Amino acid sequence: MKIDILTLFPKMFDGFLSESIIKRAIENKKVEINIIDFRKYSKDPHGSVDDTPYGGGAGMVLMPQPIFDCIRSIKTNDSLVIMLTPEGKTYKQEMALKLRNYKHLILLCGHYEGFDERIKTICDMFISVGDFILTGGEIPSMLITDSIVRLLDGVIDKESLESESFNSKLLDYPTYTKPRDFEGMLVPDVLLSGDHKKIAEYRKNEQIKKTKELRPDLLEEK
Repeated sequence: MKIDILTLFPKMFDGFLSESIIKRAIENKKVEINIIDFRKYSKDPHGSVDDTPYGGGAGMVLMPQPIFDCIRSIKTNDSLVIMLTPEGKTYKQEMALKLRNYKHLILLCGHYEGFDERIKTICDMFISVGDFILTGGEIPSMLITDSIVRLLDGVIDKESLESESFNSKLLDYPTYTKPRDFEGMLVPDVLLSGDHKKIAEYRKNEQIKKTKELRPDLLEEK
């Protein structure tokens, strides 16, 4: 898979690409991730990519030309262009599972007051990571990239992925490790029993209990 992230602030991604699972996935050639500064595509003598909005109003608006030229220079028949915007569909695990099947994703990070409306015509999908305001699309693009890359074959152990939260519309079951007794808090006896059937039943029941308490909305969806 190839993921191109279009941004005005490429240095924000330095740590993201050089640590942990993302770093290993790149080194093992499971994914190619490119951070592209679309300011370089501006035809303005001063490299401007934004301007004041027609009709007045606060802030600056991203202009179409640099973004159109940037996307057109990298887009192929296999590409899916995604605009990160509050207007988009709220991102969920099901979306990550679908996006991992694409060969090439282009993630467009907004900034300032937003995008010129015409930029939407070159995009295929619109995603929001939640009903809150951020200064730009860089953090959402990292979130989406991380959630997709970890699903690619060979990046994370398959068994670990299958037992994660949201895969069954339930939160994950509680987990424990050594010591058995920590400040009077004990590991449940069933996990020490060696009875795999009882352990599986316990974990399933705990998933349902935990979801009812913390995220009942997931059970309503289920």
